[in-house]
Amino acid sequence: MTSLFLAAAATHPAPHVWMVAPFVLLLLCIASGPLAFPHWWERNYPKVAVGLGAISAGYYLFYLKAPGPLIHVAEEYVSFIALIGSLFVVAGGIHIRVKGQATPAFNCLFLLIGAVISNVIGTTGASMLLIRPWIRMNRVRITAFHIVFFIFIVSNVGGCLTPIGDPPLFLGFLRGVPFWWVLQNCWEAWLVGVLGLIGIFYVLDVRNQRREPVELREEAGHEEWRFDGLHNLGFIALVLVGVFLPLGWREATMIVAALGSWFTTRAAIHKANHFDWHPIKEVAWLFIGIFATMVPALETLTVNARTLGLHSEMQFYWGTGLLSGILDNAPTYLAFLATAFGLFGLSLDDPAHMQQFIAEHDYMLIAISIGAVFFGAMTYIGNGPNFMVKSISQQAGVKTPSFIGYVTKFSIPFLIPFFFIIGILFFSRWRVF
Repeated sequence: MTSLFLAAAATHPAPHVWMVAPFVLLLLCIASGPLAFPHWWERNYPKVAVGLGAISAGYYLFYLKAPGPLIHVAEEYVSFIALIGSLFVVAGGIHIRVKGQATPAFNCLFLLIGAVISNVIGTTGASMLLIRPWIRMNRVRITAFHIVFFIFIVSNVGGCLTPIGDPPLFLGFLRGVPFWWVLQNCWEAWLVGVLGLIGIFYVLDVRNQRREPVELREEAGHEEWRFDGLHNLGFIALVLVGVFLPLGWREATMIVAALGSWFTTRAAIHKANHFDWHPIKEVAWLFIGIFATMVPALETLTVNARTLGLHSEMQFYWGTGLLSGILDNAPTYLAFLATAFGLFGLSLDDPAHMQQFIAEHDYMLIAISIGAVFFGAMTYIGNGPNFMVKSISQQAGVKTPSFIGYVTKFSIPFLIPFFFIIGILFFSRWRVF
């Protein structure tokens, strides 16, 4: 049935260029709303997302009379929310208790483990699971850079090895990118990115520890770990199995895993984790609008790709990256992927075209993937977990940088030079890898 809709979609007229406006407006609202008018946004963001999405949906249903693209994107939305939501619930059922004070070396090991875990339970799940123990183990000397580098590594760059790791990669998986393709083609950039950022963090943390009073360090003692709710690892495994199942079975399996986790996890564990449904509700509402409004935006980019002047992997790396940082990396990933497909006369809605694109232009897909995942760390709004980590940290009494402070004190001085080096190493004429 879906293939028939897609075939019909290929014959309908291209959407008017002004139909990109709802997509752009929604992303701008997501970027500015929580900062410019937070109280109004908190109450009305579902209305904004659904309202703008309805404009695009109505255009396709009643003007173009082409429901095919909407059916296709609705399937993707259900799969996307099923994955994100199930991992969110299951991760919320695992609680890590830690006592004592971590050394810089132990902090680096923790961040490396977090980067790996991000690929199994997603950057959202890993952030929710690990941010509170991270704060507790550094409670004596925790500063803003501890929170920011956690966001850099665990909430973003770390999740670059599997489609489960970060939302943009899962959207690529739904469009036909093979599950293991990311690991096979992006592991070198992941290794350089994670180890490079951990190295920078180590230098900063050593300096921070030297300023710590010795009596506080001795009073803190040693790390003593305790894990509660480990039966949820079985539900995580069930979610991973679901990823490989056909449409329908995939989502049902993930929902079963989430329900099983919720009803078998003690309330005390959820309470200890300060489990709250708000983050996943916000993602669900906002992505209704994003998925609907991006339909005309993606088709417009595909049709007009050759007029945008993008042709090299370096341009796609920086273009995808910079927009991922100031907007949201998931729709930005699809937007630039559609542009790349359009350069070669391919359609992002055709699975066969995805295989052709990977076979002939895989370097562009690598650049888009790395740009979307890595640059999502540039701002609090670049990736969903970023704001969640900031909120949890503030609840714990940790002083976190403002939006401007985050960018000027950390992203620009640390990430931009580092991402420039990665661009040279992987996407320039002087590439090493």
